Amino acid sequence: MKINTLVSVALLSLGLIGAVHGDVVSQAYEVALGDFRPPANENGTAAFRTCASCEHEVVRVTVETIYKVNGKPLQLEDFRKAVRSAADGDVIVLHHLESNTIKSITVSL
Repeated sequence: MKINTLVSVALLSLGLIGAVHGDVVSQAYEVALGDFRPPANENGTAAFRTCASCEHEVVRVTVETIYKVNGKPLQLEDFRKAVRSAADGDVIVLHHLESNTIKSITVSL
């Protein structure tokens, strides 16, 4: 009985160790609205700065990129209008590392 329990615990531990070493697929960045430039078109690029002294990162968007303002999904043109008219806010950029594209951009005003 004790051997079965010991073997079970050992196998579960190995499974947890394997899960810890998973690959990072996407990286989320939270940036100030002033450090963000929205894409000009659906196959363009967005630029953002992760800190005041950091260089801008420029990452491609695709037709599959999702744009949201205050939780509401918008088309790119409406998203750009909302961002242009805002004085302050936070932006979360979800960057898919393998494809080097932006999966979603969420703005909270």
